[in-house]
Amino acid sequence: MANGGLAALSVEEFLKQLASGEPTPGGGAAASLGGALGAALVSMVCNLTIGRERFAAHEAEIIAVRDEAAALLERLQRGIEEDAAAFDTVMAAYKLPRASDEEKAARSAAIQQATYEAALVPLALAEASAKVIELAERALGKTNPNVASDLAVAAILGIAAVDGAAANVEINLSALKDEARKAEVSERLAAARDGCREQADGVVAGARG
Repeated sequence: MANGGLAALSVEEFLKQLASGEPTPGGGAAASLGGALGAALVSMVCNLTIGRERFAAHEAEIIAVRDEAAALLERLQRGIEEDAAAFDTVMAAYKLPRASDEEKAARSAAIQQATYEAALVPLALAEASAKVIELAERALGKTNPNVASDLAVAAILGIAAVDGAAANVEINLSALKDEARKAEVSERLAAARDGCREQADGVVAGARG
């Protein structure tokens, strides 16, 4: 699991920092936290199912889902810090000197590279959050029905995380000049979002019975 940094803060302290006048943590970190919360809920539902004779027929799959959820939880927890770091890198590039033509060219190149990397960070988090929704869907109907609503919440958090991460990807793409890179990122984002909302809606409906 992540050690130190934003992910190690108490809920109260994280919210205080989020509400402060500082630009980080911001929406990207909040989206990543939402995805992590969804992954944690999927893991919880699995843990409340594994070992119960009633669900023995699905035990192997639910163990696999729990393990995947644990890996996604760790990934998304790291993403809280990564998003803030990516923003800081972009800001640092904008502060580079621009007195000469050489400095202007170097600054422009640094901004473009940092912007591209800042788009890749939330893109990866959108992909991870989409997988959280997939796991909630896989677990539905094979896990303890007493906590089916928790799978619904996991899916809702997952779609919010995907949409939130996508917003950060798109704002960075608007500043990116390399059309090939823009196309690459846009295609990956579209693939990550494809079917997510329908999946999440299906989990919520299924949890309601």
